Amino acid sequence: MNPPTLKEAKRLFDKVKKGIRGVKNTEVIICPPFLYLSELKAKSYKLKAQLGAQDVFWQAGGPFTGEISPEMLKEYGVTHVIIGHSERKKWLGETDEMINKKVKAALKYGLIPVLCVGEREREVQGEIPHIVEEQVRAALKGIRKGDFKNGIIAYEPVWAIGTGKAETPDNATRAALYIRKIVKSVLGSNTVEKIRVIYGGSVNAQNAALFIAKDIRGMEGMLVGGASLKAEEFIQIVKNVVEADGRK
Repeated sequence: MNPPTLKEAKRLFDKVKKGIRGVKNTEVIICPPFLYLSELKAKSYKLKAQLGAQDVFWQAGGPFTGEISPEMLKEYGVTHVIIGHSERKKWLGETDEMINKKVKAALKYGLIPVLCVGEREREVQGEIPHIVEEQVRAALKGIRKGDFKNGIIAYEPVWAIGTGKAETPDNATRAALYIRKIVKSVLGSNTVEKIRVIYGGSVNAQNAALFIAKDIRGMEGMLVGGASLKAEEFIQIVKNVVEADGRK
């Protein structure tokens, strides 16, 4: 629920828009609260960014008070939607079954899911907990091969979110390889070659570039939380990641 006012949201959006104007060969997706989508849609024209939503419901319409359908999001120019964020699991009791329904609904209506997975507690250093595999398999259950080819999976270890203690780049790379292995077993080689795995959890301008491995296909982007509310910080994250990726 940030920023708290539309005025602040517009100001932040305008600063980011100006700051990333010259950035090439990357995707920037802004996911504001639902209430701001209409205003920011008008501002996103010719912007080097796309609009995303923070959640979606699995039905196209009906008596589901307070929910937002995929069709409603499409109306406001939304291209991506975050699904299964750890905060929704914690505070709203979102289950694997609900997440699976939301992924299917997003794909049905042409939205790109940004599927969040990650363990709550850090276990053995350097090992990816089995719960991550369970979350990926549950979220992708029943999805046809090829339907998730544009999907994004965000590895966000819950213990790292908002704590200032990010995962290490080496462990994040292991997580990316592990997640792709699971996706390959569920949806096949063609899908796993096209999806992106990104990292979230205490991302900032100082550490973002470290997660972009140059010698192996590890993390291919960031899911930025608190740092995205500081325009200069977020702009620098984008620039640092692009530079680390070696594409100007």
